[in-house]
Amino acid sequence: MSLAGENESLEREFQKGVKHLCERGIKSVPSKYILPVLDQPNSGKGISSASNSNLKLPVIDFAKLQGSNRSHTVNSLRKACEEFGFFQLVNHDIPRDVIENMVDVSKRFFELPFEERSKYMLTDMNSAVRYGTSFNQNKDAVFCWRDFLKLSCHHLSDVLPLWPSSPMDLRQAVINYSNNTKFLYQMLTEAILESLGLVDTNNNEKENDELEEFKDGSHLIVINCYPACPEPDLTLGMPPHSDYGLLTLLLQDEVEGLQIQHEGRWATVEPLPDSLVVNIGDHLEIFSNGIYKSVLHRVLVNPSKSRISIASLHSLPFNNVVQPSPKLIDEDNPRHYKDTDFATFLDYNSSCEPKKKSFLESRKLT
Repeated sequence: MSLAGENESLEREFQKGVKHLCERGIKSVPSKYILPVLDQPNSGKGISSASNSNLKLPVIDFAKLQGSNRSHTVNSLRKACEEFGFFQLVNHDIPRDVIENMVDVSKRFFELPFEERSKYMLTDMNSAVRYGTSFNQNKDAVFCWRDFLKLSCHHLSDVLPLWPSSPMDLRQAVINYSNNTKFLYQMLTEAILESLGLVDTNNNEKENDELEEFKDGSHLIVINCYPACPEPDLTLGMPPHSDYGLLTLLLQDEVEGLQIQHEGRWATVEPLPDSLVVNIGDHLEIFSNGIYKSVLHRVLVNPSKSRISIASLHSLPFNNVVQPSPKLIDEDNPRHYKDTDFATFLDYNSSCEPKKKSFLESRKLT
């Protein structure tokens, strides 16, 4: 086989995903996954590597948002959004069996034969179900050490028949989990709008137009698989990026991997039992006119343990325009962002390799 033919064959193998490569028994990281030295996780480019630095995020007690001490918790929520852009949510009331079933069925999906998983390897980013690898396998110059299953959860009756039918209990497990996370998102959104001074839950007569807009928005479940990596210092599970939506609710397993950029350094988020990690997305930064900012985060990989995480991404309906709230614009805080929508975001990601907060940067007014 010629060198060109050999390279083409290797490229086809990489497109099948990291799990496929690991199943073939690779002992080292292929060159396609090796980051430039300055982008490798321990290089310290631009900020401290902080490989030994752990970060305890602010903790928001969801139960207290429903109680008589709500105003104090809303203030804590505002502080967490302003200072970290991330927080841990405890006492969230998702039944333990719903979470355990979701994690279990996710692991079993990635254990299916490649031929079964590959049925959902579609290039259309608008697809209701998509199995893939890296960040954007069509554009990434260097692949990251991650496979994923993306499932649109809006509207369930329309998308459910398109979801994988194997494992046979996957659909029901995702329905149960997505219904719970959607409820949490709606309750958190109300509290966040309250923290911005846009709604008043104590005054039923005050118009809460913004809240209505958020009620039936887009919802995507992304199940991430980060297989054990033979040379974890050469690659990343996910490169530095911000999430594009309003809020992301992340379920982590017990294996550390998530890092966020905080105070000029990368710091590892300690998994907190029975909690969800919640972070602000680009759309909320735009909507809040920069009061709350999305934060760069990345994922490390482990030399001996595979890792599963489940992200529940929420935003406005796909066809809605995302723009700064007029109530948050004045002479002291003029408008900082252009209007945007999901079509603009998808076109941007389809046309170029995503870099950090590059999409959000493209929406800023100079």
